[in-house]
Amino acid sequence: MINQTTQVFKALSDANRLRILNMIVEKPLCVCEITDILELATSTVSKHLSILRDSGLIVDEKNGKWVNYRINSSIDDEYIQHLHFLLRNWLKDSKDIIRDKQRARVSDRNEICRRQ
Repeated sequence: MINQTTQVFKALSDANRLRILNMIVEKPLCVCEITDILELATSTVSKHLSILRDSGLIVDEKNGKWVNYRINSSIDDEYIQHLHFLLRNWLKDSKDIIRDKQRARVSDRNEICRRQ
């Protein structure tokens, strides 16, 4: 239990990971969409996603050629369920979070791949 708690707090201790969590509350996103929105290197985003996945906060699902990342809503841990609720309300007034969510809503992975 303490190990998972440590992983969760580690996952929440980075601003970019908080931004990712707030984006995928809007809709599942792939690495290229998250990379485009955050304007970070793919390897950096992949590392952040790995930490979030290892903490149990998110899950990945293969969908054709895409791997979609979404909030893990099936987890039984009561504390993580509370964190998911809090994520929807924390930082909601942050300009970065508002911008990220807006960009996530209209993100088009096909267009992003064409540009790359």
